[in-house]
Amino acid sequence: MYSKTIMEKFQNPQNVGVLRGANAVGQVRGDSGADMMKLYLQIDNMKIKEVKFKAFGCAVAISTLDVMCDLIVNKSVDDALQVSEKDVSKILGEIPEYKKGCMALTEEVVKVAIQDYFKRQEKEAKKALKKAR
Repeated sequence: MYSKTIMEKFQNPQNVGVLRGANAVGQVRGDSGADMMKLYLQIDNMKIKEVKFKAFGCAVAISTLDVMCDLIVNKSVDDALQVSEKDVSKILGEIPEYKKGCMALTEEVVKVAIQDYFKRQEKEAKKALKKAR
């Protein structure tokens, strides 16, 4: 049913955990509520230095998120936003059509986490301006 790579990533995800000191966090839930993903990023000078995730879901949800983490770490924020479902599926192999929603969630959680980073940066900038006055 699933490729060998999907099962390996599902059984032994390398990027699972909570990232202490993360300055970007994204969380998404699938339409059915069965899959939930939380992504932690440490971004420095617009480059993703560290990535960790927590997920509740099927083998595809966990394996796609683990691969996504591998693909975005050490990339610029702009480059990370360009990583797509197709890039993930090239590594994992064929994914059943009814599981494609898990892959879409993986792409979405990256965007949500990066949006969180920019919101946090904006808040910090406002605080700094307020102190400078």
